[in-house]
Amino acid sequence: MESLVLVVMTVIFLAAAIILGTKYLGLVKRFKPVLSLDDEAAKVRLEIDKAKTRMGKLEAGYHQAKDLFDRLQRETALLQEDQEDMSFGLYRPHYAFEASEHYKAALEHVYEQKKAMIHGDQAVNYPSNWTLNNSKRDGARMIKAEVKLVLRAFNGECDAAVAKVTWNNATRMEERIRKAFDAINATQVLHQIGIRTAYLDLCLAELRLTHEYETKKQEEKEEQKAIREQMREEERAQKEFERAQREAALEREKAEKALASARAELLKATGDHLEAIQAKISDLEQKVADAQAKQDHAVSMAQVTKMGHVYVISNIGSFGDDVFKIGMTRRLEPDDRVQELSGASVPFSFDIHAMIFSEDAPGLENAYHRQFADRRLNLVNMRKEFFRVGLEEIEAFAKIQGVTMEFTKLAEARQFRESEALRLKALQAGEVPQPKADSFPEALFAFAEED
Repeated sequence: MESLVLVVMTVIFLAAAIILGTKYLGLVKRFKPVLSLDDEAAKVRLEIDKAKTRMGKLEAGYHQAKDLFDRLQRETALLQEDQEDMSFGLYRPHYAFEASEHYKAALEHVYEQKKAMIHGDQAVNYPSNWTLNNSKRDGARMIKAEVKLVLRAFNGECDAAVAKVTWNNATRMEERIRKAFDAINATQVLHQIGIRTAYLDLCLAELRLTHEYETKKQEEKEEQKAIREQMREEERAQKEFERAQREAALEREKAEKALASARAELLKATGDHLEAIQAKISDLEQKVADAQAKQDHAVSMAQVTKMGHVYVISNIGSFGDDVFKIGMTRRLEPDDRVQELSGASVPFSFDIHAMIFSEDAPGLENAYHRQFADRRLNLVNMRKEFFRVGLEEIEAFAKIQGVTMEFTKLAEARQFRESEALRLKALQAGEVPQPKADSFPEALFAFAEED
């Protein structure tokens, strides 16, 4: 009986197993695509992880290569004459001589110091007990030849730097001399030979003095040019005054003759003719007075050297908005000076916003320049009288100075505005150029998206 029960239960278990197995196979068959996707996803994730690892290595290699490129580019810049100093830092003057002759004398003194160090055997450190083939004499001869070679190489680099120094590469030329100092000394470590720092300092002093000497000469040249220009301006103004005096004198003389003739005619006139002659005499008397006033004004302008006009002008096409030139002229016709400034040196003409007459024009001009000193465009050349300032501030300061006059706030800038309209029309007819992308981005895979 027990064996029968065992058989029955075995059959039941087998049947259940078959049923469950069949259902399992059916489920596997049914969800096989889903299981395949999971496998594929796992494979893809594995490939992504591998790609990220490779990308990290490539990124690290890229940064190493870019650092090397940047270093090589900086080293190359030391030898390129057309590179500016912005990446090396602005040059700060080391001397403050008042005249170029003082720089020249200092240069000669430095040259004598260098020559004394070389002749006194003080420019280079070297061993005194060097032997060659067990011979101290041969060793000393070899060291002496090496010292001469080292000095020749270093002096050659310094001379090249001094010869090429300009206003925009002085700091880079200093760096070039220091690099040469380090590189040459590094090649002589085994021989225990090294250029002394004191000699390096003299070479740097020679470079700086040469740079500042040339800069001072240029400043003196510009100052002389400004003085000559001022003298020409004064000469032109003086000629205008003299011409105005002559013209006013002729005009007064002509009016006086006509007046004398009219007065003589008045003695004989009667009736309506008498009234006409009296009106004519009155008009001629006014002309005589006007001519006399013109002559007196021209004489006073010629005699009082501070009398003149302070002008406020702009040139939007050349310098942009809110940039004004505040200058002074002693011309009788100050507009003529503005027309001269609107010559071939600028692409568009200046617009006049104010023309202020003053008994002390240089004083008023200097007051404006001091008031807006922190708004100067050119912080190096004080003779460049351009300021980035609002016209309202210029007008307000004029009132503080007791000057009453009318400011023209709108700049016509006709040629500039017409040029911009033509340029816009041309751009609308064609394609607008796009800026070029950076050839060397900061990161190699900066465009890659995170998971």
